[in-house]
Amino acid sequence: MNQPSTLSPRNGDIERPASDRNVTPAMERQTLTPAQLQERSIISNSLAPRPEVNAFRDLRTRLQATADGHNFVTLVTAVSPGSGASYVCRNLAAAFAFHDTRSAMVLDCNPYHPSQHTTMRIEPVRGGLTDYLRDPETDLGDIVYETGVPRLRLIPAGSPDEFGGEYFSSFRMHLLLDTLRNRYPARYLLLDGPPVSSGPDARILSDLADIVVLVAGYGRDSPAAIAQAAANFDPNKFAGVVFNQGV
Repeated sequence: MNQPSTLSPRNGDIERPASDRNVTPAMERQTLTPAQLQERSIISNSLAPRPEVNAFRDLRTRLQATADGHNFVTLVTAVSPGSGASYVCRNLAAAFAFHDTRSAMVLDCNPYHPSQHTTMRIEPVRGGLTDYLRDPETDLGDIVYETGVPRLRLIPAGSPDEFGGEYFSSFRMHLLLDTLRNRYPARYLLLDGPPVSSGPDARILSDLADIVVLVAGYGRDSPAAIAQAAANFDPNKFAGVVFNQGV
């Protein structure tokens, strides 16, 4: 697996109540085995010491320390394509879900090159984020998928659409995040955004987030490119840079 560096800052399932059918996933998945987790590049909460697991636990703890005990929305975005933001986003979410009183949800917000459902081996037969945002008749519960990791859910990117990231600034997107966040106070939302260099979508998504984590490819993205990417975000939201060793 890839291993992120320590973040360098610049400055029993919780999915309840069961009666709330609007956010209850329609299909349950069996819990993944350690071998299956490794195949999907997802860390596991095992007793054996593993540097990459500790790195994500440390990152999680640092972010939680800035939030005064409240849940929050985190945007994870890369400096450039191939830097490993999706890997970092997925495993940071897994680290949040380690504790049996917390849960996490990944929203794949990269409609141009979605990857989370493929990596997690989930077939989004009921659609995903773009389907929900463009169709008011789509039910929220239809686009929430079990991942096989306890307390970790996925909303895949959805069907390709010519408007792509334009949906991110819509009222329906704001309402979606408010609903997901407020209904479960112990749930952490992570947005897997497009790279900063690909266009304005990462900056648009940052307006929806409480925290922004920037992923740089170790030995891949230059200091100048990292600084230019970081300048797109509100300094009060920008948590720092994760240097990802590999793709």
